[in-house]
Amino acid sequence: MSQFFQIHPENPQPRLIKQAVEIVKAGGVIVYPTDSSYALGCLIGDKGAVERIRRLRRLDEKHNFTLVCRDLSEIGVFAKVDTAAFRLIKAHTPGPYTFILSATREVPRMLMHPKRRTIGMRVPDHPIALALLEQLGAPLMSTSLILPGEDLPMSDPYEMRQILEHQVDLIIDGGHGGMAASTVINLSEGKPEVVRVGCGDPQPFLDED
Repeated sequence: MSQFFQIHPENPQPRLIKQAVEIVKAGGVIVYPTDSSYALGCLIGDKGAVERIRRLRRLDEKHNFTLVCRDLSEIGVFAKVDTAAFRLIKAHTPGPYTFILSATREVPRMLMHPKRRTIGMRVPDHPIALALLEQLGAPLMSTSLILPGEDLPMSDPYEMRQILEHQVDLIIDGGHGGMAASTVINLSEGKPEVVRVGCGDPQPFLDED
C-alpha cells in the first residue's frame, strides 16, 4: 500500500517534504507534481526503483529517462553543455522543458540511451518538485506518469491512488495535474531539435539558425 500525502502546491509543508525524501532515499518510487504533469520519480542510480518504473510504464531500454534538477549547476554535473546550449537552457528554465544532452560519466549507464549516450535534463517550475529536490540534494530520476496504452499523463491524484497504490510507495497530492508532458528539445547534436511538443512553447527553438 502506498502512502498518500496532501501537500500544499504553493507552500509545501516541510515535514511532509522531508518524509517524502526519506521514502526516496530508502529506494521508494514516488508520484509527484511538476509544472507540466505528474511524474514518477526515484533516486538516481537506484537500479531496483528504476526497474519498477520501467515495468510500470512498460519502457524499453531506449527510453530517455530525465534527471529533474533543482538548478542549472546540477545540469552541468550530469550533462555536457556547450555555451550555446547553456544560454538556451538558462533562458527557458525553470520551466516545462526537457533538454536531451550528451551525458557525463556521472550518469548511471542504465539511465542513458544505450547508443546515443544521452540523458534528459529538466528544471521544473513547481514549488513541491523544487522543495523535494532541495531536501534531497540530488536530481530525481523521472519520467512522466503516462500509463501503458495512454497518450496523456494521469492528472487526478485520487485516480492515481486507486490504480497505483500497490505499485508505488508514495503519491503526493498537489492538486489536479496538467494534461500535457514537457516539451522535449534535443540539444545533443548542436542545433536544437524539437522532439516532442508538450506544454512548453516550442517556438523559441524553431527560430534558431
